[in-house]
Amino acid sequence: MRAVWALLLAGLLAAFLAAIAMGDQRLGLGQVLAALTGAPDTPAGTRMIVTGLRLPRALMAVLVGASLGVAGAVCQAIMRNPLAEPGLLGINAGAALAATAIIIEFRTIPQDLLPVLTFAGALAMSAAIYAFSWRQGTSSVRIILIGIGLGALAGAGASFISTFGDPPAVQRAMIWLSGSLQDSRWERVRMLALWAILPFVAAWLIARELDLIAFGDTVARGLGQRVNLLRGMAVLICASLAGAAVAAAGLVGFVGLAAPHLARRLVGHAHARLIPASALVGAILVLVADLAARRIMPPVQLPVGLFTALLGAPFFGFLLWKRRND
Repeated sequence: MRAVWALLLAGLLAAFLAAIAMGDQRLGLGQVLAALTGAPDTPAGTRMIVTGLRLPRALMAVLVGASLGVAGAVCQAIMRNPLAEPGLLGINAGAALAATAIIIEFRTIPQDLLPVLTFAGALAMSAAIYAFSWRQGTSSVRIILIGIGLGALAGAGASFISTFGDPPAVQRAMIWLSGSLQDSRWERVRMLALWAILPFVAAWLIARELDLIAFGDTVARGLGQRVNLLRGMAVLICASLAGAAVAAAGLVGFVGLAAPHLARRLVGHAHARLIPASALVGAILVLVADLAARRIMPPVQLPVGLFTALLGAPFFGFLLWKRRND
């Protein structure tokens, strides 16, 4: 098991250093380390590229990937569905509707408030789905079905706003919806870190409860678990993590689906190990996808959400094919 953790940490470090070193101006490993350690003989241009541009972007990729990976692991546990991901809780739809409305219809609102209001939209949609699914308790099936329905309704609302919006504003909204790390500033990195740290710790603290609910509501209740309370807490954790990631970087799809599956292959099903492993795998996936988005068509920087979708869509098809006889 130690070898697995060493491999994950080594992969994360390699992807992180590659994301800082590679770009329009390639830097050597020595230059990167000198700039990161604050060596006095580091040229000002190199220091600006590393610490001012690429380092916050790489840290943002790590935080977004880790948040989505943990959110996916929690979502799959409480839904007891290997194809579940945070979008089933309405996070993507709520965030997309809020962001589209703000960018197109409420352009007088300061852009610095966009992540906050988008995060609020994601949480509001998740709360609405949980409330509508309550029938003297909740069930994973009701949450999934209502999530799909309200998500479709929110998507239709976002499309309606885009249809009659000002073309430049619609274009900005489409760029945000495609998922991008181009606006990675230290302020946003700190904001995402503050929003994500508490839900991440909470997810790890309820790891044993997530193991138990995986056996089904009846078994969990028989062993004394307060299933509805736990499911509500898990939905809040999942919505907080994924909502923070979406608010910071837009819609970065499939990471919440793929990261827990890959982590499960490496560390097993116990959530005490699966949650941190999903965070590491998710961070590596987003780092690699962003590096590809920056380097495949230089100097054009493509949306990172495009590459996570290219990686995730075949993976989703593989999962469906693998479970074709279930």
